[in-house]
Amino acid sequence: MTYGELYAYGKNALEAAGVAEAALDARLLLEYICRTDRNELIVHADCGRSDMEQQFYKTVIERRAARVPLQHIIGEQEFMGLCFRVNEHTLVPRQDTEILVEEAMQHLGDGMRILDLCTGSGCILLSLLKYSNECEGVGIDISEKALVTARENAGRLGLDAIFLAGDLFAPLAKFTSARTTDRLFDLIVSNPPYIETGVIGTLMPEVRDHEPRIALDGGEDGLQFYRRIIAEAPAHMRKGAYLFFEIGCGQAAAVSALMQEAGFAEITVQKDYAGLDRVVYGMKAVQGQCL
Repeated sequence: MTYGELYAYGKNALEAAGVAEAALDARLLLEYICRTDRNELIVHADCGRSDMEQQFYKTVIERRAARVPLQHIIGEQEFMGLCFRVNEHTLVPRQDTEILVEEAMQHLGDGMRILDLCTGSGCILLSLLKYSNECEGVGIDISEKALVTARENAGRLGLDAIFLAGDLFAPLAKFTSARTTDRLFDLIVSNPPYIETGVIGTLMPEVRDHEPRIALDGGEDGLQFYRRIIAEAPAHMRKGAYLFFEIGCGQAAAVSALMQEAGFAEITVQKDYAGLDRVVYGMKAVQGQCL
């Protein structure tokens, strides 16, 4: 089969399976197998491909048609201009989460200490470290398997980050920084599980069946982890430090109210590129500040 014929095969198979972006995924998988780029399809569509390439391509198309995420097949996803390893133990980094990083960067200064809760692949923490200077970063996740991926991503990017296994703030009780005896943070970020338990079954198969449920399930109302983090965060923050959350599109009011009740100041909601509420953040109030 030629390059063009393989592409047509993949596109048709994915369309028949109901994959939303069948044409794009067929092309990206073809480039992945053949180690080519988009120009190859345009200029050399009539060139033949080896039997091995044909076999491998049909195999990955079958996996994608079974709704295995494209990123799990390729093993990588771009985020904030960086390439991250991903797999079935981590959420696939999404463009919406870049809003969280971009907002946090506006409050991130050189040499600050960053804590990333529910770090997963490490994409949030590592992006903040990559685009800052001399910051110390700690990422925590309850999944040891996710942290294997996070550490691999740190190594690939040449970044020095600390990853701890455990439930939210719990691992910090035994953590001692090599850089400072100060155990407080200037910035806490989190993209916690926030999908309502009863809604998970209605999600796209790529998410419902292939991404880790532990990284999706936010409890009955989706707010379980926000409550816990907001209640415990102040004890780990310097005065004037910021707490940043990614949220579901309908959770801004509830998360903002939780932060206000906990005494956070300057609470802000930021929308994503689609105009939906995506990030909520606030500052730990300094003594005597009027809330």
